[in-house]
This record gives sequence, C-alpha cells and structure tokens, in this order.
Amino acid sequence: MRLRASAIVSCLSLTALLLAGKSAALELPLPPEGEDVVGEIQVIKAKYEDTFAGLGETYDLGYLELVAANPGVDPWLPGEGTDIILPTRFILPPGPREGIVINLAEYRLYYYPKDKPVVHTYPLGIGREGWGSPVGITRISAMTSNPAWYPPQSIRDEHAAEGDPLPRVVPPGPDNPLGPYKMTLAMPGYLIHGSNKKFGIGMRVSHGCFRMLNHNVLELSKRVKVGTPVRIIDEPYKFGISQGMVYLEAHTPLQDEDQHMTLMDKHAVVINTLLKRDEDAGMLRLDWEMVREIIAGEDGLPIQIAELGEAMASHEEPVF
Repeated sequence: MRLRASAIVSCLSLTALLLAGKSAALELPLPPEGEDVVGEIQVIKAKYEDTFAGLGETYDLGYLELVAANPGVDPWLPGEGTDIILPTRFILPPGPREGIVINLAEYRLYYYPKDKPVVHTYPLGIGREGWGSPVGITRISAMTSNPAWYPPQSIRDEHAAEGDPLPRVVPPGPDNPLGPYKMTLAMPGYLIHGSNKKFGIGMRVSHGCFRMLNHNVLELSKRVKVGTPVRIIDEPYKFGISQGMVYLEAHTPLQDEDQHMTLMDKHAVVINTLLKRDEDAGMLRLDWEMVREIIAGEDGLPIQIAELGEAMASHEEPVF
C-alpha cells in the first residue's frame, strides 16, 4: 500500500494547513466542464474527547467514510493529537448533475441547485441488510415539517418479535425516528428524513429510507421543492478528471450476507466501470499497481491513476 499512502500524503500536504475549526456545510464549487473532482482532503488533530460519530456530525461526514479514510485509528478513542483525515474531496457521481443524486455505495447525497454552480453534499444512513435501499429515478412528491411516523405493519411485526412493540402512530418530537423533516419520494414507501439518533448516519441502519443529520435535512429542505428529481445509484468505483489527471475513488461494495465479491470480481467491476465512462478509456495508460492498491484499500479518497496524454503504467495491460 506504499504507493497509495504516498499519494494521500501528497494531497494532504497542500490542504492540511487550510483547515481551522468547523467547516461550513459542504457546499463546493462545481469544476470546469469536463472535470469531475470537487473539494479538498483535510486533516485535523483529534482532541481527547473526539469520536468519529461526533466528528461526523461536526464536519458533515458519515461514520464509515471516516473509518475507511483512517485505517488503524480507533473510531471511539482516536487519542489526543492523532491526525484524522477528513475525506472531503469527492469525484462527482456519473450521470447528469441535476437535482438530487444519491450514491448508495458511498452513503452520500449530492444536490445540484439550478441557480448556482455549486454542489451540496451530505452523508446518509441507508437500508440495512434485508431492507436494502432502492436504485432508480424518482422525485420528491411531498415535503413535511415535524412529521408523525406511522410505522408499517412489517416494522411493527419486527419490533414486536424483538419485545419492543411500536404504537400505530409516533407523534412529532424527540422520540420520532423521522426527525424534524421528511421528504416523501414518488417511490412508494421511501423517504429522505432526519433522525432521532445521531449514530448511524453513514451506515446501513434503516429499513430502506435515507436518514440525514437533522441540521442537514433542515438545510436541504430549504433548497429543494416538490418535483425535484432524485436519481439513486450504486457506484462503488468512480472515475474522474481534474487538471489533466485521471482519478479513481473506491468504496466497499454493498453486499449482503449471502454475497461475496472476490478481489478479482472487484477488479472486473472497476475495468467495466472505466470502459463505460468513455469510449477512449481503453486507450489510457493506467498505473495498474496504484489501481490495485486503491481497490484493496477502499478508503473513499480520490487518488491519481493516470495523466491524460502520457504513459504512466508499468504494465501495458492490467495484471492482477
């Protein structure tokens, strides 16, 4: 993993000194046409009381993306003075940059306003094993402040079997799992909503809906409206271009207990993803050693794998 670690350090050296205190919500300028990378990786020094769950709430990051970006660091007791990487650089998801785009594999929502060349991005909790969140194209069909929760029979049955029966209606308030706001999707049964639990954002925790930090869902509710398009994808591997460089960002693919992707399976998905992105992608001379390390690392950080117009690869063809 030496190459990948060196690439991460080179990114940090330019940005580590730029961070001072809490950053604003992640509103990032869109890159020039033809480019895909936004934001900068940042680093902070942990305080003795810090946890990844608390840092995620402060910096609008999910729990698992902090864990992935900081291998070997205890998420519950990082330790006073420990360097913590904040993975606040992103390759934008493939496809149209309009409305809301949710990428399940990175537990993250992107919103592109029509009237400003920026993207807003927020961490999400998504459907857990057995209750997976859907993939598809939909829209916001309703928006509700301080919603009541009417748990469906399937969830009531599940809670009853666990000795935790639910009422037919949970009124608005601190015990309501929908938090202060919900956005109903045109996909029946699915919502984007807040939460009465801080832990779980950026994890597989829900019954298929999309959970947000409460301050995030309130902020998003002021930016979107009924009819806003929503596109839900599942892309663990994203390729992007920035200033003549090609980047790869790898996340752990979503898998249930009965699924298992080998490293070779992941390599095949990466190659197919690259080939789908651009008809000229097959002509790129990639640094395959770096690609292999990124796939194995799955740290969610965009890392350079090629330079447009120049040969970088030590192998002409991928050798896994």
